[in-house]
Amino acid sequence: MKILITGATGFIGGAVLRQLAAAGHDVRALVRPGGDRRNLTGLAVETSVGDLRDLPSLERALRDCRILFHVAADYRLWVPRPAELYETNVAGTRNIVMAAAAAGVERIVYTSSVAVLGLHHDGRAADEDTPVTAADMIGHYKRSKFIAEAEVRKLVTERGAPVVIVNPSTPVGPGDVKPTPTGRIIVDAVSGRMPAYVDTGLNFVHVDDVAAGHLLALERGRIGERYILGGVNMTLKKALDEIAALSGCRRPRIRLPHGLVLVLAAISEAWSLATRTEPRVNLTGVRLARKKMYFSTAKAQRELGYTIRPVREAFRDAIAWFRQQGYLQ
Repeated sequence: MKILITGATGFIGGAVLRQLAAAGHDVRALVRPGGDRRNLTGLAVETSVGDLRDLPSLERALRDCRILFHVAADYRLWVPRPAELYETNVAGTRNIVMAAAAAGVERIVYTSSVAVLGLHHDGRAADEDTPVTAADMIGHYKRSKFIAEAEVRKLVTERGAPVVIVNPSTPVGPGDVKPTPTGRIIVDAVSGRMPAYVDTGLNFVHVDDVAAGHLLALERGRIGERYILGGVNMTLKKALDEIAALSGCRRPRIRLPHGLVLVLAAISEAWSLATRTEPRVNLTGVRLARKKMYFSTAKAQRELGYTIRPVREAFRDAIAWFRQQGYLQ
């Protein structure tokens, strides 16, 4: 049984690929020309060069495949050309799911995000059914993923696409090659470039637990349903303290008010536009930090048998990988 995976060169996709390869599956990875392929190193995986925006390349990649893991996404909280996010996350997702359905693929696992879910104003853990609207989406990344998941649900109901949706929270661990915005927090903290913090909270999870959740969704997930693949809810300050304890770096002691950080982000983005470099702090990230992004994994535990390891292991493995790869000074 051949499986196609998109996004295998990325963070979550790379972790899913490692588990598929370890289980002995016959896997083909859709890769972009010239992309960073470090997460494919040492794995028995066939590659098919293509792009989510190029339908013929998707049709070639899907040939003889019975399963699709669509993990690829453009995960950037700041981008000089926002249309790129919609081209990949929305149009690209529609392309690959429609192509897979037309090719007779029997099962599709689509990697969405908790970014599309509702949040409770009092900090309680949200779940798959917490109310949310498009107006709640802050920034182009969240909006693009919200629209993309809505498109997938439409294809399930109108075209019979056999899709199970998974919504990862904030993964950390090995293989974060970019790194992701969360990975940059770890790198900056260990490198001594994060002396201050804002009062926010996230749901942290080991990327390998998220990957295991993808395989469980393939085996046990219900078509048209979504499952939060999360871990432990904790404040950013507690997470940074944990990182400091593991790495020996200094704990941040200064709590910055959101208003001040918004001003700093505005200045940082203005400088980035002038210099064509990525900002150290971006407005979307600061606006998102106004709420604690806490989630419950009860549904995934109950229906998929999803389990997680201690979050300390996630931070430990991430630090070790970043150090081994030369990200840390």
